[in-house]
Amino acid sequence: MKKIQKVGVLGAGQMGSGIAQVAAQSGFSVVLVDIKQEMLDKSKAVMSKSLDKLKDKGIIKDSDAVLSQISFTTDMQQLADRDFVVEAVTENEAVKFELFAKLDDICQPEAILASNTSSISITRIAGKTKRPEQVIGMHFMNPVPLMKLVEIIRGLQTSDDTYQLTKEMSETMNKTTVLSKDSAGFIVNRILVPMINEAIWTLYQGIGTVEDIDAAMKLGTNQPMGPLTLADFVGLDTVLSILEVFHESFGDKFKPCPLLKQYVDAGWTGRKSGRGFYKY
Repeated sequence: MKKIQKVGVLGAGQMGSGIAQVAAQSGFSVVLVDIKQEMLDKSKAVMSKSLDKLKDKGIIKDSDAVLSQISFTTDMQQLADRDFVVEAVTENEAVKFELFAKLDDICQPEAILASNTSSISITRIAGKTKRPEQVIGMHFMNPVPLMKLVEIIRGLQTSDDTYQLTKEMSETMNKTTVLSKDSAGFIVNRILVPMINEAIWTLYQGIGTVEDIDAAMKLGTNQPMGPLTLADFVGLDTVLSILEVFHESFGDKFKPCPLLKQYVDAGWTGRKSGRGFYKY
C-alpha cells in the first residue's frame, strides 16, 4: 500500500479548515481548496489563531511551520498530485455527486477520495466515480482539532486497502476510529440528531424553554452542552439536511420539527449567522 504524504481538503468552512489544520499538524503536506477566496482568507486567519494557542500550551513547537505546510487555493487542479483528498463541503447530495465526479477526473488514479459527509450514502457517492473501491467516508467531529473521533464508513465497493490506509491516516492524526455501516447518519448522527430534533419538538410544544431544556439535559444526563446549544454550534441548516435524509430513509419517525424549518427559512442557522436558539 502506498504511504499517504500529500493530502487535499475540499471546502474551507469550519470542518474543512479543521481537517486541514490537523493534517498539517500531523506532518502531511496539505492543499486546501475553496471556490471563495474570502473563505480561504478567513480559514487561514482562524487557523493561525488556533495554532498560536496550541503553541502557547506547548502542544506544538512552531505554529508558523505548521501553517506553512498548507497551501490555500481556489484552483481544484492543485489537487492533482494528492494521495488522499477529503471533501468537506455543504451537506447536499447533488453538490457532492458533482464534486466527486470532478475529483475523479482531476486526481491521480491511485488517490483515495474521502467524504466528511454526516449522513449521505458513501455507496452512492462512490458510484459517481470510476474508482468506487477508493472512495470512503471519513466523518470528523466538530471542532476537529479537539474532538478525538473519526467515524469511518465503508461503501459497498470500498476496498480493504482503502479502509486500512484511512484508518492509519486517522491514527497518524491522533484520532480514534470507529467503523460504521453505510446507513443514513451512520452511528453518531443516527443517535445524536434525533435527540436534537426531539429537543426542538419539546421547545415547539411549549414543554420547556430553551434554557431549561438545555439545563435539563446537561445536568440530568451529564452532557457537556445542551442539545439546542449543540444544534446552534453544528448549524441548524446542517441539522435540517441530515433530518431530511433520515425522513426520506426511515419515514415519519424522523420528521423534522416545523420550528427547525422556520428558523432555517429565517436565516437563523446558529452561531455562524449570529442567531439560532440563542443570540450570538
